[in-house]
Amino acid sequence: MRFSRLRRHSPGLLVATALAGVAALVGTTVHQARPAEAVTAVGVEDDGLDCPVAATPTASKSLLPDPFTRIDGTRVAAAADWRCRRAEIRELAERTVYGQKPPRPASVTGSVTSSRITVNVGDQGRSASFSAGVELPSGTGPFPAVVVYGGFGADTATIKASGVAVISYDPYAVGAENTPRTNKQGAFYTLYGSSSSTGLLMAWAWGVSRIIDVVEQSGGSVLKADATGVTGCSRFGKGAFVAGAFDQRIALTMPIESGTAGVPIWRGVPGESGSEPLTNAYNGQPWFGDAFAPYVGNPTGLPVDTHEIVGMVAPRGLFVMDNPHIDWLGARSGSVGALGGAEVYKALGAGGNISYWSDVQDGTHCASRAEWRAPLQQNLAKFLSGTGSSSGVFRIAANKAGNLGQWRDWQTPVLTGGGGTTSGTTSGTTTGTTSGTSTGTTTGGTTGGGDPGAVCTATHRTVNSWQGGYQGEVTVTNSGSGTLNSWTVILPLPAGQTVSSLWSGQNTGTTGTVTVRNASWNGTLGAGASTTFGFTVTGGTTAPTGLTCA
Repeated sequence: MRFSRLRRHSPGLLVATALAGVAALVGTTVHQARPAEAVTAVGVEDDGLDCPVAATPTASKSLLPDPFTRIDGTRVAAAADWRCRRAEIRELAERTVYGQKPPRPASVTGSVTSSRITVNVGDQGRSASFSAGVELPSGTGPFPAVVVYGGFGADTATIKASGVAVISYDPYAVGAENTPRTNKQGAFYTLYGSSSSTGLLMAWAWGVSRIIDVVEQSGGSVLKADATGVTGCSRFGKGAFVAGAFDQRIALTMPIESGTAGVPIWRGVPGESGSEPLTNAYNGQPWFGDAFAPYVGNPTGLPVDTHEIVGMVAPRGLFVMDNPHIDWLGARSGSVGALGGAEVYKALGAGGNISYWSDVQDGTHCASRAEWRAPLQQNLAKFLSGTGSSSGVFRIAANKAGNLGQWRDWQTPVLTGGGGTTSGTTSGTTTGTTSGTSTGTTTGGTTGGGDPGAVCTATHRTVNSWQGGYQGEVTVTNSGSGTLNSWTVILPLPAGQTVSSLWSGQNTGTTGTVTVRNASWNGTLGAGASTTFGFTVTGGTTAPTGLTCA
C-alpha cells in the first residue's frame, strides 16, 4: 500500500519562508509538490515533501554512495540544495531498507499529564491506541523531554538531573517482535495492515512521531513541543536512530550501541569479524522493511548507506554512543557511518552538532558509562535546554577505528550558504566549526609536491580535550599558486603521547615524530584549497608544535 504524503505535516503548523534557489531535481515524481519550506522549521516532521524524487537507481557500488550527488548525477552546490537531496535519501531509504513511514493519520488525539501520554490514532476506518509513561525532573515546567525506547540502556538519572523529562516508550505496543512478516502486530499494523511491508524500525519511528503530535497539541503546560530528544540502546538504539532521521522535529538523537540495522554501514558489516550479520537484522526480526530482501546478501546494491541516514539528521543534534568490546555491535563500521555522516554536518556548517564516542572502558552491553555523562549533559543543554554551546567530539576506540578513506571516492563540497570551514577538493571527517574549543594552533610550511608554485602548510587545532587525552585536527592548505599533488605532515607529539586513532590520512608511527600522508582521495589540492585529517591522543593534553608539511 502506498501512502499519500500530503498529511505528513500537522494541521495548523507554521510554514516557514520558502528558500530561494533550491535546485530542481529531474525524474519521476512520486508525490505532489507543495510549497518549499525552510531547511529547519519548528514543528515540521519532514520539510522536503515538495521535492520530486526520481526512480531508484540500480547501479552497484562497493564504496559508500556520495551523499552530495543527486539521483540525476548532479551535485549539491548550496546548503539550500540539501533539503531536496535529503528528500531523495529519505525516499531511497524507505524504498529499499525500512519501508515507508506513513504520513500523520487523519486523526491523532490524546493527552499529556505529569505521568502519562496517551495516543489515539485513526485513519481509513481503522483506529488504534498506545501510551507512554512520563517522569518529570524537579522544578517548574514545561520541560524538554527525551523519548526513551524500551526502558533500559539510557542514563535517565542524568537526563532528569539535567532538567529534562523522560518519556518511557514501549515500541512493542506499536510493532511487536517475534511475528512473521505476513502477520505483524501492534498499533501501527492495526492501522496499516498486518502484512504491511514497513519494518519494525520505521513503525517504531512512526510511533515516536505520533507522541510528538500529541505533545504539540497539549498546549505546552507539561512538556515543550519544540525540545524533544530520542534515545535507546541495542535494538532500541536502532529504533532511536531511525526515529531521529525521519522526524525533523526531534532536536537531539542519541542511539546507543545500535549495531547492525543501526549506525554501522551496511556495506561494512559483512567484512567486520563477529558483527551481527544482515541476515539476522532481516530474518531474525522484521526490523528492516520487506524491500530489503534483495540486499541481505548484496549490500553493495543499495542506493544508500547509513552515513546518509546520519546526514538526514543534520544539522540537528546527534550523539552516537558505541561499545568496542562486543564484536557483534560492529563498532568499526559504526565509526565509518558516523565519520561519513559528519561530512554532511561539516558541509552544512554544523560540524559541532555531531559526536561519536566508543572509547569506553566497561564492555557491558547497555551500561550507563561515566565517559558518556559529560557529553550527554552538554548535548542536553545545547539542543534541548538551549543553555549550552559545546562543540561535538569524536572519541573512537583504537581497536575499532574505521577508516573513512577506504570507503569513499567522493569529495565533500563547500556548500554556498553553509558556513562550513572546508575548501578546495575535499574535506576532513569529523568535528565542529563552532568556537570555544580550539587551542594550541601551530603552523608549518614548505614547498609541496606538484607544481613549483605549490606551498603546503599544516595548522593544528585542539577540537576537544579530557583528562589524559584530546582530539586534534590538522588543516593542510596549499597556500601557493600551483597544484599540490600529494602531501606529508610531520606531527611531533610531546613525550608520553600516543595516537589512538587517525582518519583521513595514513600515519607511520603513533608516538614521538608521527608521519601522516594523504589518503588516496585527498592528496591533490589546487591553489588555495585545503583538507583536514583528525586524530585522538592518549597520554596528555599538550598540543603538538613545530608541524611541517611537504
